Amino acid sequence: MRNNTKLKTLLIRYTVSFDMEGDGRWILWLTDRVTGGGRRFEGSSYGVVLSQAYSQLLRELKKPGHGDL
Repeated sequence: MRNNTKLKTLLIRYTVSFDMEGDGRWILWLTDRVTGGGRRFEGSSYGVVLSQAYSQLLRELKKPGHGDL
């Protein structure tokens, strides 16, 4: 799946914020639009953190009581 598609899918449910540390590590923050809860992902590239966040979204959707996007 393309990174652009992953990002669009994440933006349906979350507010997404990117940052980069001085050593070049990427940081992605997801903030749930409904609950306000946040989660942080770190990685060596944009694609890595985006894939981590997208995988987290899929795990959340599989939990009982969570609906579709």
